[in-house]
Amino acid sequence: MKALLLTMSLTSSLILGGCFSQQSESPSSLTKATQQDIDSIANHLDVSFELITNQPSEHCDPEQTDGNCFTASLSLTAGERITANNWQIYFSQITPIQSSDSDEFIIEHINGDIHRISLKPSYKGFGKDETKNITFYGSYWSLSETDAMPNYIISAPELNGQVISSTVAKIDSETGLEILPHVKTYTDNQHQFKRTTADQTTWLTSESLFERNQSTFEQAIDEQYIAQAIIPTPKQVTLSADPASIHIKKGIKVDFGNVEPSAVNAALTRLSSLGVDQQESGLPVVLSISAKPEQLTGSYQLNATTDQITIVAQDEQGVFYGLQSLASLVDLSSDTIPQIEVVDEPLFEFRGMLVDVARNFKSKAFILKLLDQMSAYKMNKFHFHLADDEGWRIEIPSLPELTNIGGKRCFDITEQQCLMPQLGAGIDVNAPVNGYYSVADYQEILRYASARHIQVIPSLDMPGHSRAAVKAMNARFEKYKQQEQLNKANEFLLYESNDPTKYSSVQYYQDNTINVCLDSAYHFVEHLMKEVQQIHADAGQPLTRYHIGADETAGAWVESPACKAFLATNDQGIEKADQLASYFVERVAVMIAKLGIEPAAWADGLAHTRTEKMPSVVQANAWGPLMWSSHSQSNDLANRNWQVVVSSPDALYFDFPYEADPKEHGYYWASREINTEKVFQFMPENLPIHAEFWRDRENQPYTADDTLQHDENGKVINKPLNEGVKFYGVQGQLWTENTRSDDMAEHKIFPRLLALAERAWYKPDWAVDYNYQGAKYDQDSNYFTPALEAQRNAQWLKFSQVLGMKELPKVEQADIAYRLPTAGAKIIEDKLHLNVAFKGLNMQYKDASNTWTTYQNPVAVSGKVEVRTISYDGIRASRSWSVN
Repeated sequence: MKALLLTMSLTSSLILGGCFSQQSESPSSLTKATQQDIDSIANHLDVSFELITNQPSEHCDPEQTDGNCFTASLSLTAGERITANNWQIYFSQITPIQSSDSDEFIIEHINGDIHRISLKPSYKGFGKDETKNITFYGSYWSLSETDAMPNYIISAPELNGQVISSTVAKIDSETGLEILPHVKTYTDNQHQFKRTTADQTTWLTSESLFERNQSTFEQAIDEQYIAQAIIPTPKQVTLSADPASIHIKKGIKVDFGNVEPSAVNAALTRLSSLGVDQQESGLPVVLSISAKPEQLTGSYQLNATTDQITIVAQDEQGVFYGLQSLASLVDLSSDTIPQIEVVDEPLFEFRGMLVDVARNFKSKAFILKLLDQMSAYKMNKFHFHLADDEGWRIEIPSLPELTNIGGKRCFDITEQQCLMPQLGAGIDVNAPVNGYYSVADYQEILRYASARHIQVIPSLDMPGHSRAAVKAMNARFEKYKQQEQLNKANEFLLYESNDPTKYSSVQYYQDNTINVCLDSAYHFVEHLMKEVQQIHADAGQPLTRYHIGADETAGAWVESPACKAFLATNDQGIEKADQLASYFVERVAVMIAKLGIEPAAWADGLAHTRTEKMPSVVQANAWGPLMWSSHSQSNDLANRNWQVVVSSPDALYFDFPYEADPKEHGYYWASREINTEKVFQFMPENLPIHAEFWRDRENQPYTADDTLQHDENGKVINKPLNEGVKFYGVQGQLWTENTRSDDMAEHKIFPRLLALAERAWYKPDWAVDYNYQGAKYDQDSNYFTPALEAQRNAQWLKFSQVLGMKELPKVEQADIAYRLPTAGAKIIEDKLHLNVAFKGLNMQYKDASNTWTTYQNPVAVSGKVEVRTISYDGIRASRSWSVN
């Protein structure tokens, strides 16, 4: 392997280097870089990233990542002669680079994802058009072209850093998708697409997608079903025997009855956007609340006839949902809806969506559009991830450093003015990836959510994932220290300056964890919670639940003097450093409970807390991969009578790719493909059942053993759910490490959000009930029978037709940049055949004529053929690909 890589590297150097008009300098003739040199290099240096192989080699460090690493090459080509030395390049690489090979350069991991290319003493400069290569070995794998980060920064001491222009991300004018010009296309199935030699994942092609789509695409459109369909599916629907339609777009006249108009105005606004306006002569719509003890929150009955429409509900939320169901019946291409009766109630009380705005900021306009769509599909919880290592996104007026420093990234090694540009953020503090919500912005979001019956659950992750807060409070400390106001300097200090502990977080930070043994840390949390609580109260949405985070805290505090003292003297039963994270969660949970705020946290942060030390109401987000038996932890937390919100990455992490293709955007640590159909297939009430029909991240079968189990010491390591215990809800997640724009965020969320809403609201007949006696599930256990599978597939066919024919046009009208599915394509008997996952979308092809043509029927083509789908308005295209 070493000889092969050496040959590949030499060949690459010869090809890329070519002939150049000027040779490298001798080291002694190089000069100290000036600002003009830095600016010139930024403008003329061409950087190219090439993945060579994901298969491990002898260069992999066996003590890191179990010996797994990938090999890649950075090629630097100088468009102009470079005679300056003492410059460096800072760049982001998600997994740490273990080592590098180059005669003239060295790569070092700095912190988090930031790395630095420095010049060796043997560096000779560049001749014009000369190429130099650096081979490096990065931890784990690189399976997607979007793993690479943009905005490499050239810098030198005492000079202004500049972004190297060849590494700036571009937006494809046809698709609206982000592309990285400096990344070479992945083409090698074995070396670039697969993790290991055992990886059985299949690279999706236009032909294989055609085969997958065909079973649904060839089915006739069920127009009657589409007309009566509501997403999410109601519990009970009865179509009137009277075939007469309701001419809904002639207008409606609303009788609010005992319903406060402000509680439903947002739903009426949505109806108006779909062509159903309020008019004095319109069809009567009679609203009323009739609460019954046996009915669930949000329950409603809708009866639509040609004479009038009535909505009777358990509460205002139910009336709102009844109006949203009426909106769901509306088809943009039709003026009528059927006469129908609906009796409906939600499956889960908690139907949520998380958006991470900390890693890469998202505009207020994006958030408001998302809340509109969430409410349209009866989702009611918005988990607002506002702070993490890379950014703090909510204004706290009494602590301006949190946003003045933590809300922006630039190139400041001291981090006294901003955070370093993790995640390829670049140097522009005004770039869209930076920013924060002012108090007024945040309160506008709260009021907007309240009007749509959505609870906002803020998350300011702690004690890990807290680098933005730690660095901001460090800057505050330095400011007041210089002013000799030591009490103020130490007031909210989150770190201990003489703590020699060396640790690395899951995201490879060495300084991202609040020291939980400092009283000032708890003073900070309490002060913060009171501030956020007041902001909520002033906006009319009381803060009743706060997500602590509490996940992925490892190795911190071991050598902390404050923690050693605490461990030696505390009366809390805390004896070891590895108990400190749980102690922090317990203490903060009780603290906020006294303020009337219910605590929520990720499952791993809660698993080792002591139930007797926690409040009675606790939300636990279960985010472990199903393939790694995470059902066991979910069971344990639910059996504590805590509110478990299923957040399984196997189906609910929307930052993951839709399909197994290196060009599909997203991370993939738990799954290579989460398309809308997979979300639809999810059974959130029965986690282990998925071992029967899903596979692990290498497409290998796995087993989910949900029987009572003990370890060798007799300790219970798995216990089924206690009889009658159920999960509290389900939540989708969008993490944004490499989601830099609003459009890319919408691309990842939609249309998966609609399938999430379906699973959160409606339990289908094909779902397998949970077995409280315990069972073992694998590809042969057959609890999910062929008959149930056939029933599920038939319902997916109907759901996909409703998406394509009725719902996605509404999503598009709302200016949502949803993902357009790629087109399936196959040459059959010398003719091109196309299909698509969602009927109703147009498809196009381009052959030797080099002109995009709308596909109608199988057609003869010549030369290279490319295919794509097109939005309903014809403006936006899917990613195109070729047909063999």
